[in-house]
Amino acid sequence: MVAETSPVPQATLRPALDAALARLRASADGFAKSALDERIALARRMLDGYLAIAEESVIAGCRVKGIDPESPLASEEWLAGPTVVIRNLRLLIETMERIKAGRPVIDPSRVETLPDGRVRVKVFPPSGFDKILFGGFSAEVWMQPGVTAAEVIARAGAHYQTPPAERKGTIALVLGAGNVASIPPTDVIYKMFVEGKVCVLKMNPVNAHVGPFIERAFATAIERGLLAVVYGAGDDGAYLVEHPEVDEIHITGSDKTHDLMVWGPPGPEREARKRKNEPLLKKEITSELGNVSPVIVVPGPYTDRELAFQGESICAAIANNASFNCNSAKLLVQPKGWEGRDKLRRALAASLARVPVRKAYYPGAEDRWKQLVESHPNVERIGSTEPGTLPWAIIPDVDPEKNDEKCFHMEPWCSVVSETAIGSADPVAFLDAAVKFCNERVWGTLSATLIVHPASLKDPKVAAAVDRAIRELRYGTVCVNHWPALGFAFGVTPWGGHPSTTLADIQSGRGWVHNTFMLNDPDIEKVVIRGPLVAKPKPPWFAGHKTADRIGRRLVKMEAAPSVGRLPGLIWNALRG
Repeated sequence: MVAETSPVPQATLRPALDAALARLRASADGFAKSALDERIALARRMLDGYLAIAEESVIAGCRVKGIDPESPLASEEWLAGPTVVIRNLRLLIETMERIKAGRPVIDPSRVETLPDGRVRVKVFPPSGFDKILFGGFSAEVWMQPGVTAAEVIARAGAHYQTPPAERKGTIALVLGAGNVASIPPTDVIYKMFVEGKVCVLKMNPVNAHVGPFIERAFATAIERGLLAVVYGAGDDGAYLVEHPEVDEIHITGSDKTHDLMVWGPPGPEREARKRKNEPLLKKEITSELGNVSPVIVVPGPYTDRELAFQGESICAAIANNASFNCNSAKLLVQPKGWEGRDKLRRALAASLARVPVRKAYYPGAEDRWKQLVESHPNVERIGSTEPGTLPWAIIPDVDPEKNDEKCFHMEPWCSVVSETAIGSADPVAFLDAAVKFCNERVWGTLSATLIVHPASLKDPKVAAAVDRAIRELRYGTVCVNHWPALGFAFGVTPWGGHPSTTLADIQSGRGWVHNTFMLNDPDIEKVVIRGPLVAKPKPPWFAGHKTADRIGRRLVKMEAAPSVGRLPGLIWNALRG
């Protein structure tokens, strides 16, 4: 029996913040110039450390979010917590070992030049284990137009291409996310091992309970003055942002917080700065922010079974983490006049009806829920209302022509999904209209889902329209037939908003994290993930999966040390889901 979690840490006092930054500064140059052997050893210590605190951290997260730690629902904390962190570290260790051995950071066989000259890198599956565990799934990184295959290979691992004597020590402030336990540590891992920077991590007050686990897991890095974990509210974050010892910033959070740092308080002065492109913040800032994540449904010959699976898949993308995810499915974009439209919506509603309502643990959720639900007629409320919870809500038939529609420009960050119909039932015409609609009317650039029937792709015109849609959608991750959160979990896939954004119109942010193949950040345009229309066995991230928590526990050990001996248990529990 694991003991009750300790109290949430108090805010770090300003003198302690100053002292932490001074210690980081003293170590920054040495770490930037450090040898690969030293970094590999450090990453292994951090991996072992996270494995040691995995179960305790999961139990703590479950208690905060109102989840029974012994239930299948606890899989959310296993899969989006230690599994992701440990996988990131292991994959980065493998990359650093390739560099140490003098091998290419990215195997040239993974790099492909398309007929139009664009280059894509086939990053998933990276191993035979992943091929077995994620049968039928693949992922590619599409590079910016004009980047050649030779440049992709030569620029990978850019930090390690720089001679150690020329590297400059840098302190990165990481403003941690408040919703998912793996985000703060993986943001730190990226800055340390891909970019060679030391970090001060300020925990978000919403999940400050994760901080002590990170401190224990990454104790070696903290002892060496390479990492500091600190606590506090918004004013403490502002103090760090403005601190002269902080060189750059990475934030996972709200676009409003980002703009407050970069442009100052809302009002005429902010707008004047934007017009002149004169931000208040003079430091480099990268970010991963919110998104009104669309699910674009291409009309096709779906069976009732296929629509039921997709209803369950979309439900999983809504219900996970009580819908407090930046990649939660939030807008169903369907073809006007398509006979399957109502069937899919009913399948989604039926799936949500099987999912118990969740604790609305994130501040402001009830207000956002009311803003969206109470301003629309005919809302379908699903599930009982209990104190501290919010029902699932589907807002159907939202008018696509309404310019001030909140469903298109306000991230719900709660248990609400909306639905709209555009274009026509012709798949080619619909796809062209859907891409234009999502790019121009829907806020955010992080991730989008494209559901398409494999039989539809046998028509060359539809196949060309799907390829065109994938190419033109301005999202950092486009996932075919599944939840784009896979791009967050895979690690080999860069995670971030589409690079078309600017500081003045930040949308879902700029810059990439994870990216364990260390592809050169400025060269990346998007990630494309493809999966089967119906995946077998049932994916463990699906709500109601009976053995998902057992899979989560086993995956943590598998990611720490992949072995054939661990496969049977994983496969057995997957088949029983």
